[in-house]
Amino acid sequence: MTVPAIGKVGIWSLELRFGDKGQANEAAAELDDLGYGALWIPGGIDNGAPADVQRLLGVTRRTTIATGNLNVWKHEPAELAAWFAALDDSEKARTLLGLGVSHGPIIGEQWGKPLSVMRGFLDGLEAAGMPGDNLCLAGLGPKMVALAGERTAGVHPYLVTPEHTAQARAILGPDKLLAPEQGVILEENPAGARELALGALEHYRMLPNYRNNWLRLGFSEGEINACSDRLIEALFAVGGVEKAAARVQAHLDAGADHVCLQVIGGPRGAGFDTLRPLWRRLAEVLI
Repeated sequence: MTVPAIGKVGIWSLELRFGDKGQANEAAAELDDLGYGALWIPGGIDNGAPADVQRLLGVTRRTTIATGNLNVWKHEPAELAAWFAALDDSEKARTLLGLGVSHGPIIGEQWGKPLSVMRGFLDGLEAAGMPGDNLCLAGLGPKMVALAGERTAGVHPYLVTPEHTAQARAILGPDKLLAPEQGVILEENPAGARELALGALEHYRMLPNYRNNWLRLGFSEGEINACSDRLIEALFAVGGVEKAAARVQAHLDAGADHVCLQVIGGPRGAGFDTLRPLWRRLAEVLI
């Protein structure tokens, strides 16, 4: 098989997975019509994302449905490969499964070395016939990025900067998929924008994988603990749609093939009546 086509710009949305299913389906169909290349949904701490991938495949015609990312602790490789094998060929061509090892504080006593765990999961998928072209990894550190390039279509980093994109491209080489997530806060008021950013970072800034990656990118422990303005401005495109467009271009210039935009509407997502007009505004500028 070949790597699914995802275009240059996509939408990352927890609402498409966890929001009202009817409204999510209507929104996905509109995003497809608007021309977004891929719709990304989270895997989270359960095993239900494949069913939502299939639901979204059923209400779209062209866009690829991707996961960012399936939690490998919540899936068995053989079962995941069997689910993929049961899709029809047109659905397989629009399915990209991002895989992640999650985080020690979430997994608890089961936690193992991330690289070993991911290699073992990929071995299981390969043995069960899952094509690597329909997989990517949630790579932040250099070794996981390298593994993604060796064993899958490429890498889908989350909460990163264009500087990280450039570093990842140097590791991957020119031919592997690099599809960073980019948070977008379409709020002109600085205080309101900071409040949205703080809500979005509240959970992630306590997790070692993200903290270590931000330290590698040159942020201090103090900046991370305080969610400094410098950290927020680096991780989120804040302001009007032109700021989002500029950040997308910065990632593309740094070597990204695709940038998936997550519009931050609140710490636990936003309603579709809020998001859909914003997605339309972004499409006018970016597609």
